[in-house]
Amino acid sequence: MSPRPMARPGGRSARVQEAVHTAVRELESEVGRDALTVPLVAARAGVTPSTIYRRWGDLRELLSDMAVERLRPEALPENHGGLASDLTVWAEHFLDEMASPSGRAYIRDALLGDPDGSNAGQCSAYAADQVEVILARAAARGERAPEAETVLDHVVAPMMYRILFRPGGLDAAYARHLVAGVLDATG
Repeated sequence: MSPRPMARPGGRSARVQEAVHTAVRELESEVGRDALTVPLVAARAGVTPSTIYRRWGDLRELLSDMAVERLRPEALPENHGGLASDLTVWAEHFLDEMASPSGRAYIRDALLGDPDGSNAGQCSAYAADQVEVILARAAARGERAPEAETVLDHVVAPMMYRILFRPGGLDAAYARHLVAGVLDATG
């Protein structure tokens, strides 16, 4: 199973999105995040402020949109030949990425500018898609595997809770412990 493709705008809309995202990245490195304003971003991107307000609503929602893009996995999970190793390596990598300072910042941005929960839902779908790929590979090899929702509830959810609220002790051993627990429960 491959990840669901994310709807991406085409044509002028795609060019505007890319120009605005590029402007934000450049300005963040030049003037710092606290100095960002919609008019400043619009001027750098070559669009009017109303274009940004119409498309994103405000700066917080623009930053949220960008965070969701940055949290999108760039590749399918690695195939190590077995469910335990595939899921363990993926969970270790997921935890490392999400618990990093930039990962935490992206999570924070994704949630802060997300009034309807769609960005959080998209981030959840990214993780679910990755887990489903791992589980489909396991099924194709004839391995017994938990349901994707079970992995999300017992591996991803505890990691995200800890990343957001109790960041101490987050290391590869924690990820391995969670994976071992869900696999032991599956039998």
